[in-house]
Amino acid sequence: MAETGNSGKGVTAGKLAITVQKRLSRAQEKVLQKLGKADETRDVIFEEMVANFNKQMGEGTKLQKDLKAYMTAVKTLHEASRRLQDCLAEMYEPEWFGKEEMDAMVEDTDTLWLDFHQNITDSSMLSLDSYLTQFPDIKARIAKRDRKMVDFDSARHHFASLQKGKKKDEAKIAKPAALLEMAAPSWAQGLLSAHQVAQTNLSYNQAEEELGRSQKIFEELNVELQDQLPVLWDSRVGIYVNTFQSLAGHQEKFHKEMSKLSQNLNDIMTKLEEQRQLNDEANHSNAASSPPTVSESNSSDYKLPPGFLYKVKAIHEYAATDGDELELNVGDIVLVLAFDTPDEQDDGWLMGVQESLWIRNKDISSKGVFPENFTQKL
Repeated sequence: MAETGNSGKGVTAGKLAITVQKRLSRAQEKVLQKLGKADETRDVIFEEMVANFNKQMGEGTKLQKDLKAYMTAVKTLHEASRRLQDCLAEMYEPEWFGKEEMDAMVEDTDTLWLDFHQNITDSSMLSLDSYLTQFPDIKARIAKRDRKMVDFDSARHHFASLQKGKKKDEAKIAKPAALLEMAAPSWAQGLLSAHQVAQTNLSYNQAEEELGRSQKIFEELNVELQDQLPVLWDSRVGIYVNTFQSLAGHQEKFHKEMSKLSQNLNDIMTKLEEQRQLNDEANHSNAASSPPTVSESNSSDYKLPPGFLYKVKAIHEYAATDGDELELNVGDIVLVLAFDTPDEQDDGWLMGVQESLWIRNKDISSKGVFPENFTQKL
């Protein structure tokens, strides 16, 4: 029962011993090769393949890292944009122009950022991740191939040394028997010679079998990698094209759509400012047309020129063509005055003075005539 219970440990210990022995043999072989006491199997073309593999793996890993950093930046910008848009939506009062359009634009902007991030993940990141998953396995097989190459060299050198020993033993057997052998009976001498030959042949055969086994394992790995590494090296072009072409396409689409939303926001802000100006002008007009209070009548700012009738606002520009005409710009407020003589008034023309000039200078001489249809009564 005790033997049965320890059988598992015995197998494990045996495997461990074999592993340790292999490592020692490889270490010894590498030392001998470095000292120049044993030749080393070299394959310059394969070494170039491995150098390309290491370069390709390093470049792919860096690209993966930088693309992840880019996606993190996109996510950060998305969060900052969402906070900014939410802030604007919260401050935007319901009665302001384009409130509904503003709320819809905030949602569209958030959706656009989400789609951009997801598209990069699906089209670029996932394919790059899949591309890089094959490198660890190939790297492990290259390392295994290197170990098996050392085992092959070690078996080759061991077999060669046994070949030399066998030739020496055969030469010794061919010489006259040693004194001990000569002292033995003739039948015993034959047994000793046969035993030596058998021992030599046994070691030689075992070494030859080990050499054949080591060579087969090494060559299978070597041939497999020589077929696979060039194909992997060429595949890098496709992965780079797919990654950056897809990224560029999604960037172009994102910025195009974002440009439209930005233009919409600019239009809403422009119209909001126009609304504010109209409200300010309406409030100013109402204040000016209301009856002056006692305090206002005592203030020169509210004193109206003689003959004041009402106010008008210029809705078209008008360039004066004569000295008695008034120059008009869109938005100008004009204080309409009565003509000194009614006969002087032509149909469609009014007399007035710019409100801004009157308030600043209180000079009635700056009055002039202007076309009535270029203005709107306030």
